[in-house]
Formats: sequence, structure tokens, C-alpha cells
Amino acid sequence: MANGYELISNLPEHILELLFSYLDLTDIRNCMLVCKKWYLLLCNENNEVWRLHCMRFMSESIVKSEPLSSLTTFKAKLRGYFHGWNPNDCSRNVYIKPNGFTLHRNPVAQSTDAVRGKVGFYQGRHAWEVFWQGPLGTVAVVGIATKDALLQSHGYLALIGSDTESWGWNIVDNKILHNGEAQGSYPLLNNPPKYHVGERIRIILDCDDSTLSFEKNFEFLGVAFRGLPDKVLYPSVSAVYGNTEITMVYLGPPLDG
Repeated sequence: MANGYELISNLPEHILELLFSYLDLTDIRNCMLVCKKWYLLLCNENNEVWRLHCMRFMSESIVKSEPLSSLTTFKAKLRGYFHGWNPNDCSRNVYIKPNGFTLHRNPVAQSTDAVRGKVGFYQGRHAWEVFWQGPLGTVAVVGIATKDALLQSHGYLALIGSDTESWGWNIVDNKILHNGEAQGSYPLLNNPPKYHVGERIRIILDCDDSTLSFEKNFEFLGVAFRGLPDKVLYPSVSAVYGNTEITMVYLGPPLDG
């Protein structure tokens, strides 16, 4: 008599997909280790397993929304959701919209406000996109921060990059910042173009090489920071303009070339 595994393994793939869709994500990862058939089935990032899990956490309108257009598979969209802004790790003057990808800064005078992503990184290579959906104001910074970095400060300043626990690029004046000091102009171009609202900035964190780099409009702008510490580093931004909104979408490992 066939055992339980043989019975399940011989089921048609569309039935297996339906069964796997009822498992939590940890169990799905374990199922990928059971046999080659299950591994190959679950490696298909657009199958019913990943579609149903996407719909479990996000509405169809969010899955199909423009901010997620860079993510071409259901699994990538689901991963992006779990790497979104952290509603429990942001300034009190910021809230995260229901889609999980966009922050809204409330119109509070004389305040600079920041947020961290849900997931930090200490090894491997990672890329994510950030774009403003409203005015920048006098200071708008994208970068990374540790858990010890400040998320709110009085006045208008480049909060990400204002201490030893954060590294940022102020896209208003094209300066890179760390420990409260400008580390130079960035990118190293004559008359670099100003950021325009809606343009996607791609941030590339290489924990293995301890570097942070940026791209804009698919153009690599060079390494901004070297010698990053051996700490968990989180995607982060800081903003000063009331009612501005900033979206962050995690992409996964960067593609070279």
C-alpha cells in the first residue's frame, strides 16, 4: 500500500498547488526540500500557490498597482509586501498606508520624520526602489539606518545621515551624509540633474562588500558609501514636507549588468 507521501506526490500539479496554498510560508519552504517535483513546482513564482498567498495579504488592486510594476511574479510581490515600511518603526508623524508600501507624512511644522523597513540586512546583496509621490521640501533623504538611528527630530534637517547609525543621500542638494556631515557631492557628475517627483531611485546594499550605491532611471551612479559596519541595516528615508508620500518596493538581489 502506498504511503501518504506517494499518494500526495502523484496528485496532478494543479491539485498540489491548491493544497500547498493552505500551508504557511515556513511549511512551503520545507516542502521545497522534500523532492525535486515539489521543488520545481514551488519554484514557479507565478503559480496558484503564490497567487493565493498574495491575495491573502493584499487586495487584487494592490497586487496590480503601479508601484509593484517592477515585480513581475506573485512571489516577488509577496516578498515585497513582507519587506515594506514598518508601521511600528517610524516617527509618530508618519503613518503607513494600507498597501504597506507607502508612507504618508502628516503636516507637522518644524519636524523631520523617518521610517525603517520591516526587514534589515546583514549579509548578501539587496536592492529596493524608492520614489516620492509628493513635493520633496527642503530636505529629502534616502538611505539606510540601524535600529539605533533617530526617527524624529525638531526642525528641518537631513535626519538619515545625521548620526553614526545612518547613511543617506539628500536628493534635494545631491549630498551624501553620515555622522551629521556631508561626505561630498553625489553623483560625481558635472551639474547632476535634480530629482523629479515620481522618478524611481534604486538603492543597492552589498553587505558582503560593505557598500551602498544608487541608481536613477536605470543609470548606475556609483558607490556612495564604503566600509559599512557589520550591523543589521534597514531601508530608510526621512522627509520634512507635509502630506508628502514615499513608496518603497523591495526587489531582491540586484541584477548585474
